[in-house]
Amino acid sequence: MTEFPIRLITGAALLCTTSLAAMAQDAVPLDQATLSGDETIATPYGTVELEDSYFGEENSQMLFDAMDLQRAAQAYIWSTPLVSMTTWRDAQGEAYGTDVPGAFAVLETLKEKRGIVTANLTTPYIFNFSDLSNGPLQIDYPAGQTAGGVLDMWQRPVFDLGLTGPDKGEGATYIVVGPEEDPADYEADGVYVYQSATNNILVGIRILDPDPAFYDSFVSDYAMGPTGETSTSDFIKGRDVEWSATAPRGLAYWETLAAIVNEEPVREIDKPWMAMIAPLGIVKGQDFAPTDRQQEILTKGAALGELMARNLQVNPRYAEVWWEDTSWYKSFDFQVAQETDTIQQIDERATWFYEAVASTEGMVNPQPGEGQVYMTSKRDQNGDMLRADRNYALHVPADVPVGQFWSVTLYSEETRRPYDNGGTEIADVTKGSRTESLQANEDGSVDLYFGPDAPEGMESNHFKTVGDDGWFVYFRLYAPEEAFFDKSFRLEDFQRVE
Repeated sequence: MTEFPIRLITGAALLCTTSLAAMAQDAVPLDQATLSGDETIATPYGTVELEDSYFGEENSQMLFDAMDLQRAAQAYIWSTPLVSMTTWRDAQGEAYGTDVPGAFAVLETLKEKRGIVTANLTTPYIFNFSDLSNGPLQIDYPAGQTAGGVLDMWQRPVFDLGLTGPDKGEGATYIVVGPEEDPADYEADGVYVYQSATNNILVGIRILDPDPAFYDSFVSDYAMGPTGETSTSDFIKGRDVEWSATAPRGLAYWETLAAIVNEEPVREIDKPWMAMIAPLGIVKGQDFAPTDRQQEILTKGAALGELMARNLQVNPRYAEVWWEDTSWYKSFDFQVAQETDTIQQIDERATWFYEAVASTEGMVNPQPGEGQVYMTSKRDQNGDMLRADRNYALHVPADVPVGQFWSVTLYSEETRRPYDNGGTEIADVTKGSRTESLQANEDGSVDLYFGPDAPEGMESNHFKTVGDDGWFVYFRLYAPEEAFFDKSFRLEDFQRVE
């Protein structure tokens, strides 16, 4: 993965062919320009000199550069879920050997799970990527306490599995067909048939049953393969290798996008975006071979686009906080289809898919007693950003309203993956109602501590932060109950501890 520091890019630095300092004294501000006759116009990219309403070749190139940079930055925001999912597929395949049909990665240890963007560290993960371009996939899904689903490469749920799926934890047979297939050809009694908008899909499963023996029975009963030819899958576990599914930066980001564009059909809703990225050198059916000029624009556009996505992540201007007078947001302020009757929810989905991966019906639309809730905050009680060099406390009231369990997990703002504070155990970065060593107060509430220093005697309740690696948390509620939805349960903001 190509790495480089992100630096704030100001308008004056964005591919200017004319220095702002050299602007003519009489240049007209852009918002006052008539765009006619003889006029010198000040733009964020330099001056445009009109003569009889025309401009010269130098100004023409400046405007093309500005146009393409704007397109690259916006295309980053649009493509974030697709590039993130493709990065995950490719990185997992390399690290775990899951780039062959039917192979699942079983992620259990901290090191294994630390590869996934905002991974849940409390329950085992089981992930497979499959390709429908050669025909439909049949899944014979066992009964039991599991949650998961099948997602397309835009990270939209095709259908849920387990407790929030049609089988409701009773097990079922599913068939998923690709975008070029007709689902009606596979309809049969007792079979659920769904169509994916992409050839590549993710099959993701979380084991919720705490009994260790359940995993063995589940994987032995799970079968998958071409329709009518299912067989036991290969569940790869025990690798314990370090890896990263964080989307790459720089030109590598666009290389990933160009590759997946050539693997998938273009959805109707994405045709305008395909026109936007064509001048950048990304055209379906063609090799990605950007010119030096395109490489420079794409590299800067990826950095600017990521800054914009990060701003949406920290300051989601379309959303309201969940609890009044706090900085806590409920994740998933968008539809599972990522669109409404009038818009494609580009900003809303980028907020989530920049800092996280995957979506299911149970994650997006939890109901009392069903699904999961993800709460996040990045500020303290004063509204200041959470910092790695400061100490904080978070009070968790007694009787968190969950039918299953709750957890708090620490993530890096740099990678959005589980925080690397030097710890080797899952309890070093996640704690909750299933953490045996967690110390509770007399009334059943819990005080958690974050920062470089642990309060004396409260080490088991402490999350260590290091260096300048900024952080945030997800407070997860599994099977949230009514007290969450009516907001009678409430989390207060992080409190600075001197």
